Amino acid sequence: MDSPRVRTDQSGHEDPRSFLFRLTLIASIGGLLFGLDTGVIAGALVYLRDDFNLTAVSEGLVVTSLLFPGATVGALLGGPIADRVGRRKSLVIAGLIFIVSTIVCALAPTVAILVAGRVALGYAVGVASVVVPLYLAEMAPASQRGRIVTMNQLMITVGLFLAFVMNALLANLIDSSVVWRYMIGIAAIPALALFFGMSALPDTPRWYASKQRWTEAKDVLRRAHMADRVEAEYAQISSIVESDQIKGKLSVLTVLRNEPWMKKLILVGIVLAVAQQTTGINVVMYYAPTVLESSGLTRSAALLASVTVGIAMIIFTIIGMWILGVMGRRKMMLFGFVGVAASHLGLLMTYLLPETTLRSYLILLFMLAVTGFMVTFLGTTGFLVLSELFPLPIRGFAMGASLGGLWIANSLISFLFPILAERYGSVVVFGGFMVLNVLAALFAFKFIPETKGRTLEEVEVDMRARGTAVVHP
Repeated sequence: MDSPRVRTDQSGHEDPRSFLFRLTLIASIGGLLFGLDTGVIAGALVYLRDDFNLTAVSEGLVVTSLLFPGATVGALLGGPIADRVGRRKSLVIAGLIFIVSTIVCALAPTVAILVAGRVALGYAVGVASVVVPLYLAEMAPASQRGRIVTMNQLMITVGLFLAFVMNALLANLIDSSVVWRYMIGIAAIPALALFFGMSALPDTPRWYASKQRWTEAKDVLRRAHMADRVEAEYAQISSIVESDQIKGKLSVLTVLRNEPWMKKLILVGIVLAVAQQTTGINVVMYYAPTVLESSGLTRSAALLASVTVGIAMIIFTIIGMWILGVMGRRKMMLFGFVGVAASHLGLLMTYLLPETTLRSYLILLFMLAVTGFMVTFLGTTGFLVLSELFPLPIRGFAMGASLGGLWIANSLISFLFPILAERYGSVVVFGGFMVLNVLAALFAFKFIPETKGRTLEEVEVDMRARGTAVVHP
């Protein structure tokens, strides 16, 4: 039975604003799980070292097994599978994998089984990282797309915050090295919500149209858009799809062979996605307690300090969602990369100071600065621009390729950070992050277009015109 709070119009149908709110909340649980499952390892690592006697290499494997091959494969396959079976069904399957793999990880008796469970969990995270923004972007009206897609980023940060809070709470309540099992197992609850919630929602009008299911496409448009926009949106979608249909039913690889500009666009997407990771945000997510503990704080103080990072991420995301309404995506990216580079310069200089409590809190301050610039300006625009950038015939494949690149970069940085920091010192590592972010700013300035305020079909027409002009001058 529908909740009495669900708003309906005079004909008894659910109001589009209520429908959009409901589907955004449900689909974004995928983002919540993304944040929860990637963030929980930050606190769990402290206890896993004691319980399983982890070395630097086995520690890296426990962290990166979720990312590579897990999330990397999930992203690479998730896009094409979403093109074939639909965005909704992909998220339902991901929800089921989240449930099973979370239970396996929480009960794992050995490092090998824990790593295997995190590979499966990572696959679901990879699928969610691709399909959730894709689903939301294809459902949302152009005027609301920025804030609706960015709800996924907000839920990622809420998931990270909940991971940090639960880690700190459980660490104080359970005085045992096996507390990490409870930290990991709690994620089964939102996984159940994603599975059942997505089972009750329709797919996107763009996906229905791509499969020639026009009646369903128009029905979903009526449910998600105000009445005065339905016909115009439907005409734009049908025009693009019918134009592609004239060329015949082609595989993605054939489309890319026939349209060289699309290959360049995918490369732009991959570099943009990788640049999200060279901000060093994953170091904050995974190693914040470890870095702070090694800098002089006690273990419990380090965990509580990481909660501060989690709160800051939520606040920064909300601020970023507001800025999206007044600033273009491209300008936000440029501001973000420059700010992150400056923050890493601050970290580098702080590590040159003598070891004191003040130094520890300065490290926390600059970690918050990295988080602030990343989450406010880059986290809010990264997945959003990727979900807007690609034309419909390759959208799932291109999103998968881009996010596959993101997860490969994520896993390499996460694996190498403790090893490189131990061998070369934090000054060299944070200096490297600074240089990479300066390069990312230059890349965004040259290659990232502005997508704010335009429908996905308008963006596609513009990108096709630009790409064709470059390939055929």
